[in-house]
Amino acid sequence: MSTSQPLGMPSIDPDEVGHNPSANPSFDEVVAARMNRRRLLGFGVASGGAALITACGGGSNSTFLPAVGASPAPLPAPAPAPAPGAAPAPAPLTLSFNPVAKSLEDRLVLPAGYTATVMYRLGDPISSDVPAYANDGSDDPTTYDRRAGDHHDGMTYFGMGAGGTWAPSATDRGLLVMNHEAITPAFLHPAGQTTTGSGTAQVRTVPGEVLREFYLHGVSVIEVGKTGSTWGYKRSSSFNRRVHTLTEMRLSGPAARTDYVKTRYSTDGSRTRGTVNNCANGTTPWGTYLTCEENWAGYFRRVTATDNAKRTAKELTALSRYGVAGNGRELWATVTPDTSDNLYGRWNAEVLGASATDDFRNGPNTYGWVVEIDPFNPLSTPRKRTALGRFGHEGACLGPVVAGKPLVWYMGDDSRNEYIYKFVSTRAWDPADVGGGLAAGDKYMDDGRLYVAKFAADGTGTWLELKLGVNNITAANSTYAFADAADVVINARLAADAAGATRMDRPEWTAVNPVTGEVYVTLTNTNATARPITATDAANPRFYNDPKGSAQTAQRGNPNGHVLRFSEANGDVTSTTFKWDVYLFGARSTASADINLSQLGADNDFSSPDGLWFSQARPGLLWLQTDDGAYTDVTNCMMLAALPGKVGDGGAKTITNIAADGSTRQQGTIVGKAPGTAALRRFLVGPVECEITGIAESGDGRAIFVNIQHPGEDTSVANIGDPSKFTSHWPDGGSSRPRSATIAITRNDGGFIGT
Repeated sequence: MSTSQPLGMPSIDPDEVGHNPSANPSFDEVVAARMNRRRLLGFGVASGGAALITACGGGSNSTFLPAVGASPAPLPAPAPAPAPGAAPAPAPLTLSFNPVAKSLEDRLVLPAGYTATVMYRLGDPISSDVPAYANDGSDDPTTYDRRAGDHHDGMTYFGMGAGGTWAPSATDRGLLVMNHEAITPAFLHPAGQTTTGSGTAQVRTVPGEVLREFYLHGVSVIEVGKTGSTWGYKRSSSFNRRVHTLTEMRLSGPAARTDYVKTRYSTDGSRTRGTVNNCANGTTPWGTYLTCEENWAGYFRRVTATDNAKRTAKELTALSRYGVAGNGRELWATVTPDTSDNLYGRWNAEVLGASATDDFRNGPNTYGWVVEIDPFNPLSTPRKRTALGRFGHEGACLGPVVAGKPLVWYMGDDSRNEYIYKFVSTRAWDPADVGGGLAAGDKYMDDGRLYVAKFAADGTGTWLELKLGVNNITAANSTYAFADAADVVINARLAADAAGATRMDRPEWTAVNPVTGEVYVTLTNTNATARPITATDAANPRFYNDPKGSAQTAQRGNPNGHVLRFSEANGDVTSTTFKWDVYLFGARSTASADINLSQLGADNDFSSPDGLWFSQARPGLLWLQTDDGAYTDVTNCMMLAALPGKVGDGGAKTITNIAADGSTRQQGTIVGKAPGTAALRRFLVGPVECEITGIAESGDGRAIFVNIQHPGEDTSVANIGDPSKFTSHWPDGGSSRPRSATIAITRNDGGFIGT
């Protein structure tokens, strides 16, 4: 989801590096067998005209710390807003704002009548004993465990009542919990990362830089509230907390306390340290937060030239399938001397000792999980819920919650040619467990059924259970011999391969429509290498060229991505069958009909869908965010508002895909109803080189919180001494280094956001 620019090298998106060599069939092959068958100028925010906002990160320790924005022009003739505290207006909803235009400027663009305030930026202190952030690489590394992390990502607002407990409908005070996925190293240190050597001999030489990076990953828990209509965070709140790569975690579920997860740190396999590459998120009905570990594998060092000979064939298959190889993307394992508790050496996944409890060869097996955090208990120890499987978790979206019925979470594995999963609890939901904290998680998330999706060309699909002894997940499997239940969840990708799941075009966020119960999944993009024209199928149907920029650089495959949705049979989350269609296809509005299948226009065309979230205060309102590199010759990343219909509101269509040599291939698919601007329009465009990701709302739906991730990320480390060459200065303006930040958006007339 996020890009990283380690050690001054060109940007690399780890999501785009696939590790799936399986030969699972395409839809067409399945059917044949069955039928014989993605500049704030100075420091301004655009809201119709250009208005200025000033971000402030200091202030009183006992009050909320907002960034104050000047009010732009009022919204023309708005519909009357319900009085504060009134019940939400009934469906059908309508979008009430004028769409914003595409933008390449270094600023935030919003519709007229809306105000954005920059609320929580990289480095902002969350404790009264930490000074304001210098933003020049000079800040004391030991303070970063009490500062905002980098690359703000998925987040959730937990309303809080007067007693400091969870109150979902609370409108003016709560805990905002957010992920910090990765880092932009160029801006974190005086002159980028300090290294020496090259190749496998390249090492980090300043331990303080690495310590800073350890803390900048993970999760923030901050108390937020509003003064008047302006939102900010409370610097001295006792709830404020950072969870990072050094935070102790408990392993729970089938993989806990097994030989697969024993390390020098935890010789009984019950614990590990930290969480990393936290991308999208999830929630529970009892009031806890789920953070999801996505591109974790690349942080580990494993030099295959020397380590492979020390591994069994089975280990090599698993390591390769997850991409555990190389120097480690930030070279954390190379710092010497190590500490007595192996702060740096723990990132070395090589066989170094006589047994697994003498080294960290199993370190990668303790990452790649859904992690549960209790935001209302700062002293609690997070749990890694291994029953939900180990892969590149983009998120874990809670499905419909019904008393007396099992709970379900839907999950994407964010890499090209990976899969869509769901986990169904064994225990049925009991509302008495609301507020039950991590003990409730033990009850519902440590035992259940893990499934992977297989799509058929006729618009139906099947959930394949990932369990030892079924769906070719056996000790006799010729690719990987599964030994036990822990082996299956640790190597869920291999189990999904064995079961014959459908390879997808980077499955990212999942979201459940609270009105219909239908599930939406963003499939961000793919390229011709990962999915050649001969491998398209009905749910991943397009292969085309999207020429970029004045040079018309070829971008072949499915560079603009799409959004798929499905409905469980009979609305039952335990069902093993479903119906599906493609809700939206990303495309340039000028593309041909075989590419622009959703008939997008200038007010709603987009590329590389990523973040995806349904409003709870305005049921039926969907927010769609982009993480794009394909359409950035025309516009920065964006957020759109949508009012989707239902699965099956469109119909079957056959499209013509065109290869590089001009040859064509016909591909059938199922296309949702074209939305038009009445049901899809652009709400926000971000600053240069950012990703728009993460969204939450206040309990009354009259404020939304959005994350602006890694603005200016392509600035070269070689230019760090010359601010005039930074590609972005957002959000602080002037000659500042850019920072990831959380913004709060409100409507000037006090109404609901978007509708």
